[in-house]
Amino acid sequence: MTNDLVRLKVVANELEAEIVRSLLATEGIESLLRYTDFGAGSVDGMPSGGGPREILVHASDLEAARELVGSE
Repeated sequence: MTNDLVRLKVVANELEAEIVRSLLATEGIESLLRYTDFGAGSVDGMPSGGGPREILVHASDLEAARELVGSE
């Protein structure tokens, strides 16, 4: 199931990620979020709780999710 996950978009922080994920959920699109590796090493490899997040969706939902959130 996780093998077909693709990146929908990268957002600035966890709050923005949760807003996008909530919008996706209202349309029945499952998503996950994870830390990105942008700026890796800037805090000695320890997540600070802030920073960019990747939003992932199933490949089959990618086009619908892009239309919904305006992502390329």
